[in-house]
Amino acid sequence: MFYSLIKAMLTPLLRTFFRVRTSGMENIPQTGAVILASNHQAFCDSLFIPMVTKRRVTFVAKAEYFSSWKTRWFFRAIGQIPMNREGGDAAKRSLGEALALLQAGGCLGIYPEGTRPPDERLHRGRTGVARLALAANCPIVAVGVKGTREVQPIGARMLKPFKTVELIFGEPLDFTSRYGDRLDDPLVLRQATDELMWEIRRLSGQEYVDRYASRRAQAVVDEEARRSAEGGKGGFEPTPIASIAPERRLLADSA
Repeated sequence: MFYSLIKAMLTPLLRTFFRVRTSGMENIPQTGAVILASNHQAFCDSLFIPMVTKRRVTFVAKAEYFSSWKTRWFFRAIGQIPMNREGGDAAKRSLGEALALLQAGGCLGIYPEGTRPPDERLHRGRTGVARLALAANCPIVAVGVKGTREVQPIGARMLKPFKTVELIFGEPLDFTSRYGDRLDDPLVLRQATDELMWEIRRLSGQEYVDRYASRRAQAVVDEEARRSAEGGKGGFEPTPIASIAPERRLLADSA
């Protein structure tokens, strides 16, 4: 109920002060589980996507928003799911909560990059979104968002009015028909995620860079790559992705 009230209040305001353009809205299934996976340019992405979507969208939001009472009540009231990006049990619980939403036929909004990138480029996606889609046996609709970085530059709390925001929804991606229940295969998860990021890049028109937006997540991958390279020279044995500690895999690959 609170979600509907907030949406009813914000939608006319956003449409009054911003030029909002959409395309591909017919690609969002009207019922059943679906994941909306978008590039992430500004906090206000989480305002414009629900505004134009008829279905209720529950986003995975960073846990920091839930640490203060000033913001915790709001995000909980509109049904957002906190994601602890430190990995470990907290991240697993968040992914479990997101999966439960999908299994109940809900619409989940997620940013595969995991955080807002430091620049305008599209960064490497984390495989948590592919894992959720395969586990819930649901499609992913890629979303390309344009213009929100100009509306809300990094560090800005207020939105700059009279800017144009464009949201493009791609055709549903059905990874389950190709990969079945192979959600524990790291190569499958990586391939599906890369296909998703390519579709988001096509829709958003961004330049793609094959590095994580989060420095800490990228450091995990770089360290494993270094160890594998040194293993080939006799210094260390290569470390298979599947053998990396679960909490480190969550840090590098969860949504």
